[in-house]
Amino acid sequence: MGGAAEAAEAADAPDVPDTAAAPAADDGSSSAPLLADLMPWSVAPLRLGRGWVMAPDAASLRARWDALVRAEGAERDALFRSSRARTPQRAVAQLPGRAAGTGRLAREPGPFPEPVRVLHGAYDRQWLLPDNRLIDAARPELWRVADDRQLFAVETAPAAHAAQAAGGAGDAGPAVVASALLPDGRSPAGRPGRIRPLYRRPRGREPNVAPRLLRLLGRRLGGKVTPEDLLAWVLAAGRPTPRGCAVPLTGDAEAWRAGVELGRRLLAVQLRGARGGGKPRLPGGRRPYVRAAIPARPAEVSYDPEEEALLLGAGRISPVPRGAWEFTEGGVPVLEQWVAERLEPAEPGTLAAIRPAAWPQEWTSELLELITVLALLAELRASAAGGGAAGPYGAEITAAELHAAGVLPAPAAARRPASVLDHREEGPEGQFALI
Repeated sequence: MGGAAEAAEAADAPDVPDTAAAPAADDGSSSAPLLADLMPWSVAPLRLGRGWVMAPDAASLRARWDALVRAEGAERDALFRSSRARTPQRAVAQLPGRAAGTGRLAREPGPFPEPVRVLHGAYDRQWLLPDNRLIDAARPELWRVADDRQLFAVETAPAAHAAQAAGGAGDAGPAVVASALLPDGRSPAGRPGRIRPLYRRPRGREPNVAPRLLRLLGRRLGGKVTPEDLLAWVLAAGRPTPRGCAVPLTGDAEAWRAGVELGRRLLAVQLRGARGGGKPRLPGGRRPYVRAAIPARPAEVSYDPEEEALLLGAGRISPVPRGAWEFTEGGVPVLEQWVAERLEPAEPGTLAAIRPAAWPQEWTSELLELITVLALLAELRASAAGGGAAGPYGAEITAAELHAAGVLPAPAAARRPASVLDHREEGPEGQFALI
């Protein structure tokens, strides 16, 4: 994959490489291989550079764009919030599959870039303006392979789990989460991880899996192993270590079947109805409801464990299982962080300050869904942690065995993006380049 535009963009993102900066490959000295070895191509998190390009609601993004376009000269520059990578005078290539302008924003803003839904962190679904001129490092290689067949595994940074263990602060959250939406890869703990697409090319072609791994697993387990099976196993069996997510592999067919089944249940909950699955539902017919209306600007968020109630100022939602309230990402409580993202004040006069004046109904619907998702994930994780479906692992396939079989280390080419030659992408100022 190449081109002068992308080379320039890579130079603008020195914080984290776009391709293979995952933890070093396992050399076989430890029992379980790392996810970095099993799914070798990874991409760094998106680096927005300016917070106003993402919002919990799409209407605010339209209003922010309109305010930016109406402004001129120095006022537009001030609203834009320039960085070394992006200024209104900078022309860059179009994001793959998106119809935003490629001219200099200062001269021709072009059409409104219709917002897209993205996964912010591990559990927050927000909206993003998909305009490469607005984002410091949008990671075009991710957009190039994002379609209705793609799934993304987002690995939590090892430092988040190491810090939790050192501080004795409890569970830092899952080592890996999955998404059908393009993820930004960020963590509320401020420790970004890595994004690993399941497929290296559009339309579900070329699995992002170490060559010969699926074949070896199939021989040991006595049946075909698909990329989706491997992802499900990773979700069920992956565990955080200081070096990255370790993935114990098993040669026991029954243990594999049970682990994949648990992983598929975890995946279905995290996808929230995408890929043809049903919307998550709590067992026993339980559903969280709004018992008292949420005020326009809730002053605080708290939890009543006896009543299983989430309190947002005078607003009240129940039942909210305790597992949902205590669920964390990188050591940060997910529900509290979700509400804070929508209520924390922005600097007056900035584009980020353009936001709903009152709590929208759509946020309530999203919050009820998130409560259900977290409650189900807490139950499934408790099952896995208790030696449930994913363990014990039986006859374990070690990293040393994978090295001896020639599966590891994965070749260097497997850690780089694949070339995509079946479509054109618009470069800066409207020029086209074959990628």
